[in-house]
Amino acid sequence: MRLVVDLNRCQGYAQCAFLAPDVFTLHGEESLVYNPRAGAEQREKVARAVAACPVQAITVDGLDGADTPAAANPAGSGAGRAGAGQEAGDGR
Repeated sequence: MRLVVDLNRCQGYAQCAFLAPDVFTLHGEESLVYNPRAGAEQREKVARAVAACPVQAITVDGLDGADTPAAANPAGSGAGRAGAGQEAGDGR
């Protein structure tokens, strides 16, 4: 499973961090850090985090066991201005 968070889209609501704390962590008020290669044991929690993101900033490949995106992301699958798993602000 491969995760990408569009850090330009992320607004720091932290729903993902509440639902999958082993994968997503909010540092400070606006800085999200995440594991881009979450394990299969996190699949259900990640699926809930993807669904709960109010701005649909999280894209997951392989959530259903296939290599198809689990969440539509019109901005593309790039991680914005920071690489996957790096700490970055949300652009405010």
